[in-house]
Amino acid sequence: MRKRFFIIFTIILCSLALIAAGCNSSQSSSQDEDTIKIGFLGGKTGNHAHYGIETLKGMEMAVEEINKAGGVLGKKLEIVEGDHGSNISQAVSVTQKLITQGVAAIVGDPTTGITKSVAPICQQNKIVLMSAGAVGTGVLEIGDYIFRDCLPDVVAAPGQVKYLKEELGWDKIALVTTTGLDYSESLTDIFKPALAKYGIEIVAEETIMEGDTNFSAVVTSLSTKEFDGVIFTGYYTEGALFLKEMRKQGLKQVIAGGDGLLGKELYELGGEAAEGSMVYTGFAVDLERASEKTKAFIEKYKAKNNNKLPDMFAAQGYDAVMWLADAMKEANSSDPTVYREALAKTKDWEGVTGTITLDENREPIKSPVYILEVKNGQFVVKAAIDV
Repeated sequence: MRKRFFIIFTIILCSLALIAAGCNSSQSSSQDEDTIKIGFLGGKTGNHAHYGIETLKGMEMAVEEINKAGGVLGKKLEIVEGDHGSNISQAVSVTQKLITQGVAAIVGDPTTGITKSVAPICQQNKIVLMSAGAVGTGVLEIGDYIFRDCLPDVVAAPGQVKYLKEELGWDKIALVTTTGLDYSESLTDIFKPALAKYGIEIVAEETIMEGDTNFSAVVTSLSTKEFDGVIFTGYYTEGALFLKEMRKQGLKQVIAGGDGLLGKELYELGGEAAEGSMVYTGFAVDLERASEKTKAFIEKYKAKNNNKLPDMFAAQGYDAVMWLADAMKEANSSDPTVYREALAKTKDWEGVTGTITLDENREPIKSPVYILEVKNGQFVVKAAIDV
């Protein structure tokens, strides 16, 4: 009995010691923590590396500026990188790892499909997920911890269709969808009613797969049709190769599509075949419309990137961090369960991509829709459509 009592007593003492040590460790960790961690979720490699790399560049610029100005709530911001290699299954494990690393928010993913796959994890763990590029449908509906600072496709795509009809006189188009790609399929579903609304006829519908490199059969099928241009709802790599095959078979029409086509690979891989192609975006370097804040961002980006101009992913990555920081300051807390409410009430917040007001569904209301055109091997502003 004495031996049993001694063992039980020893276990109790050890348990109390461990609890005390845990509390002291937690308090010490909390007291010693002098940074607020912001997770980056994106692909620095793989098919969508351009999106991830540019988003991270913008985030780093924002963190540098914020920290130089004294940080947030007396603490420095720190980016914790989570590179998923443009792989949706890896994105889930990367998200879980970022959460265990104690991030106060996650910025990413720049794509709709991956954002939708990881959003339930963030929602369940009450971690704010701020996508700087998921423009597709069904994102914010996942939960009230999910946000985005980009112009949604449901606003941008109809604006582009209006321009194609009223300014360029398109009456007939061929529609090409990347099957199995959530971004492309949902964008096609947005384009169809917009095309019908503005009286543009779909004379041919074709499908491809992400990663395809041979489009000869699809283009051959299109060559029997008459149309003004192609609405291409997929990504830039396939878009570039598709254009090269069109030119190879003598088709001279250009393609128009969403910001999935917004990557230098479109004109670098597509070469002359990509000239004239059009992409819509929620941000463009438009100095005539740009605010002083936007102009300053453009100049700082150029200084850090060999005089190259920023695209929407860099700008939205920058805005994402700045917006999160302002919400934390307003709520006087970096706890996502606290500052989330300040984010949800955002009204007339001025970022470098424009002024953001969230509607009742936390959807960012932004204007204009920019139409970019590939001209002389680069994207240039072709039009700005107010919405």
